[in-house]
Order: sequence, then C-alpha cells, then structure tokens
Amino acid sequence: MTAADATVEAVATTDTLLVALDFDGTLSPLVDEPMSARMTPGARAAVDALAVLPRTVVALVSGRSLGHLREIAEHDDSSPIWLAGSHGAQFWVPGAGIEETGDDAAELELRDELQKEVLERTADMAGVWIEPKEYGLGVHTRTADAATARPARALVDEMLADRAPSWRRRTGHDILEFSFRHEGKDSAVARLRERVGATAVLFAGDDVTDEDALSSLDAGDLGVRVGGGDTAATLRVDDIDAFVAVLEDVARLRRAHVD
Repeated sequence: MTAADATVEAVATTDTLLVALDFDGTLSPLVDEPMSARMTPGARAAVDALAVLPRTVVALVSGRSLGHLREIAEHDDSSPIWLAGSHGAQFWVPGAGIEETGDDAAELELRDELQKEVLERTADMAGVWIEPKEYGLGVHTRTADAATARPARALVDEMLADRAPSWRRRTGHDILEFSFRHEGKDSAVARLRERVGATAVLFAGDDVTDEDALSSLDAGDLGVRVGGGDTAATLRVDDIDAFVAVLEDVARLRRAHVD
C-alpha cells in the first residue's frame, strides 16, 4: 500500500467524514460560458454516492455566489449536500435552506455602483464578461485575447484600488475577483468541520483560491489538487476523471466501513 492509498483509507474510515469540494475545474470542466458549467456524469455519480452514506457530509465550496452555485450544481431544496458560496460568506444548509447574513448597506450600495461602472467601462472589450457577485464582482477573460484581457484587468484593478481599497482581491483561472467580504475557503471548511462534527476532512480543488483550504487542513485530513500548480495538497491527480476515481475509492471503502 502506498502512502497515498493509506491516507485515502484513513480518511474513508474515519467516524464522521466531511467531503468538501470545489466545483469549477474539480467536478466540472472549465468552460467559456461560466453558467453552462455542469458536473461530469462520473463526478455527479460519485458525489451522490457519498452524500447518501451514513456519517458522511458532502459540501460544495465555491467562489460562485450561492444562487449561481445552486444553478450550475443543479441543486434543489431536497438535496442533502451543503453549499458554501462566495468563498464561504454564504451557506445553504440541508433542511434549513439559505442562512441570512447581515451586510453593511454602504458596502452593498458601493457594490452596485461598481458593478454598473465596471460593466459600462468594459462593454466594448470583446471576450470580457463581468459577473455580478453577491459581495462584489468578477472579471472573466477566458474568451478574450491577451491584448484585451490585460487592459481589462488593469482597468478594474485601478478602479477598485481607488474606490474599494479594503476589498479582498483574488485571481484564478482567467478571472479577477473582488469582494467586500473577506472569508476564504479555509474558513468555510473550518466552519463546516465544526458544524457537522467531522473527525476528518477531504477537500479538493484546482485553483489558487483552493490553496487557502488545502494549506489549512489537519494532519488526519486529505487534500487533493486537481491538475497542475503549486500546492499544499497531500495528493495530486491529473484531471477530473482521475479525481472521480479517488472519490469512488473513498465511497467504496466508506460503504464497507459504515455498513
């Protein structure tokens, strides 16, 4: 048995397991139209298989706003899957629904102003898409050429540095994002761990923002990086299909353990 196999088995046989998963690039391929993202059939089957096991909690932890995350995850009110949207600033709880948050009215007003202004100032930039987010905005440049993407990001960087210098700035796969809420995926996983009483956590992601959570995991947890890039993860897999195989192994071992 390899060290990776032993780690997978240890997590799979823990008393109460939290499986916390990024969505884009981890369960769903990265796509040009962000709202068209969907889990691969294999990922969907593996997630659903884990979600029905005893003492096993599955959560999607994403930078997407909660409404967008529910849409792309095809998540309905009967789902047993927890959701942490906006990098953990928003939560959907099985059986209870969306948890309300009290946000500063001035920050919400500034959010609206900046969303409108950024949209107007980038309207003629081909391939640049502005995503309104619950607590800020995202600048997508996947379909823009480099000569357009660079000035678009520079424009928004300058605007936000001037108008909202305290907002948190994040980068990812062809996205620049700003938020007046400062939660990260590390705090999202910590909150989920505490709330469900997890004795171990499996967290997986593919991007820079996922490293917040991966680097925060405890010794008995399992972190998985999907694809390339520097990582604090225990295990790296090449792609979504390879990660699905890990989830299938966890489900198989756990099913034998909890039955």
